[in-house]
Amino acid sequence: MNVDAYLDRIGLHARPPATLAGLTAIHRAHSLAIPYENLDVQFGRLVTIERPAIYEKIVAKKRGGWCYEMNGIMGWALGELGFNVTRATGSVMREASGDFSNGNHLVLRVELPEGLYLADVGFGDGPRNPIRVVPGAFHADGFDFSLRRVDDRWWRLNNDPRGGAPSFDFNLDAADESLLAEKCDFLQTAPSSPFVQNLVVQRHVPHGLEILRGRTLRTIRADGISDRVIADADDLVKTLKTVFALDVPEVAVLWPKIVARHEEVMAQKAANA
Repeated sequence: MNVDAYLDRIGLHARPPATLAGLTAIHRAHSLAIPYENLDVQFGRLVTIERPAIYEKIVAKKRGGWCYEMNGIMGWALGELGFNVTRATGSVMREASGDFSNGNHLVLRVELPEGLYLADVGFGDGPRNPIRVVPGAFHADGFDFSLRRVDDRWWRLNNDPRGGAPSFDFNLDAADESLLAEKCDFLQTAPSSPFVQNLVVQRHVPHGLEILRGRTLRTIRADGISDRVIADADDLVKTLKTVFALDVPEVAVLWPKIVARHEEVMAQKAANA
C-alpha cells in the first residue's frame, strides 16, 4: 500500500501537511474524485473492511466504494501522513431506528490544534469538507447542513433536504471494529438492506451531485433537480463511465434485476399516491 498512489488517485501530486488545510485538501479531493457505489454488493461479491482489499479496489482498480471502504482508505492515508485520526462509529437514521443502526456507518475523528473534526467521505452526498465538531448550521458548496448534540455521547449531522438519508449520528469514541464488521456483513447480505435491494452510485461534481438509484439518474444543481430514466443496459454502462468515472462493463448483467426493482418501486409509489 502506497500513500502516494492514493494521493495520485484523488488528484493530489504532493503530500499535504498534517494541518487543517491539508485535511481539507485531501477530504475535498477524495470527495470529487472517487464515487460512492455499491456495485460489488449488487454483484454478490464480498465487501470487506480490510485495508489491503480496499486499497486494491479503490486505488489499483480505480473503483469507488461505500462508507467502510471510502473512509477506511482515507483514514489509513491520513494516518500515514501524520494526522491524529481515529475510526469512529456512525449510525445512519438512528433518529428513526435507534441503536440498531449503530455501526452501519464509519466516520473519522481527526484531532487538530483548531479542535476536533469529523471527516467523512463515505456518506455519498454529505459535506465535501471536514466539519469542526461544534453545534450549528452551515452552508457549503450550495448545500445546507446542521450539526447538533443529541446527548452526552452522540452528535447528529442533518443532511441537505435534497440528499438521500436525512441524517446520521456519530460519537467520538474509537469504533468497535467487530460491530463495524458485523454491520458491513449485514448490509451486504440481508434481504431487507437497501444496498441489497438497490443499485446506488453517487458522485460529487464541481457544481452539484449526480445520484444514480436503480434506473433513475438524478442531477442536483443550485438551480434545480432533474431526473432521467436509464434506457437500457448499454446506457447504464455508458452512464457509469461518463458520469461516474466507473469503467465496469459487466454491470450489464444486472440490468434485469435493476428493471424489476424499478418497476416494483414505481408500483409502490403509485399505490401510495
